Amino acid sequence: MKKINLKKILEVGLSIVLVGMLSACGGNTLTKDAVTKEADTKNKFTIVTSFYPIYIAALNVTKDIEGVEVVNMTEPITGCLHDYTLTTKDMKTLEQAQVFIINGAGMESFIEDITSQLKDLEIVEASRGIELIAGEGDEGDNPHVWVSVTNAMKQVENISEQLSKIDPLHAKAYEKNAQGYIQKLDQTKSKMHEALDQIAHKDIVTFHEAFPYFAKEFNLNIVSVIEREPGSEPSAKELGEIINQIKELGVKALFAEPQYSPKAAQTIANETGAKIYTLDPGVTGPMEADAYINIMDKNLEVLKEALK
Repeated sequence: MKKINLKKILEVGLSIVLVGMLSACGGNTLTKDAVTKEADTKNKFTIVTSFYPIYIAALNVTKDIEGVEVVNMTEPITGCLHDYTLTTKDMKTLEQAQVFIINGAGMESFIEDITSQLKDLEIVEASRGIELIAGEGDEGDNPHVWVSVTNAMKQVENISEQLSKIDPLHAKAYEKNAQGYIQKLDQTKSKMHEALDQIAHKDIVTFHEAFPYFAKEFNLNIVSVIEREPGSEPSAKELGEIINQIKELGVKALFAEPQYSPKAAQTIANETGAKIYTLDPGVTGPMEADAYINIMDKNLEVLKEALK
């Protein structure tokens, strides 16, 4: 009779049990990295912004706050949201967010499409309480409020206050960041006033209706606008009227924008002898916290050169 090796049987049986136990654990237990990732996702407070200038403001308000993430809904090359159409990708981005920060003042014409579908999404309106400039004729109020540094400061304050109510856990951090950024914006504003308030000739021709708030803040006189809506070139009659006006007033500077073709401005310059400069409304640029201030610094240098 063959002798049974009991020790061997026990070793094999124990091995099978251990493999089974490990397999079962492996099927139901996350790795350390996976657990951490899952926890991070659950604890993350996601903020989506409608477009570039609002993203830059929100980036400063949320700076270095752990667990708070800011995502821009539109591409940084989109520019102003004139006639912007929401995409499926946009909606998917918003579905993952707790808050959507908009410029307001009529800029985001699609906002009702969002609020009707995402009823739990908190909306922060950055332009709340800002006095708006009425458009001409049938045009609505001008939404380009951020181009004024004073208004940009108010938008930062609005974002901070509204975020603090929605996310009280980080309220003190939002407020501290906002105040620090507002101080930097105030320094920029003071520097611009110091340079521009002394300039005698303040008549300018701008590319489109992005600069009324900027002009109001620094007492510039917009005598004409080349394109009421970007992408819609002026008619021959409108071009003629602008050319005549520039000649009558002796305007020496035309301001194009880096986001749009200067073709119409070049036609006017050829007829009047006025020089084309580039003035940036801050709707595109690097995704960096100091981008708005850097844009305004560059605008200041351009204006000093153009209006000297």
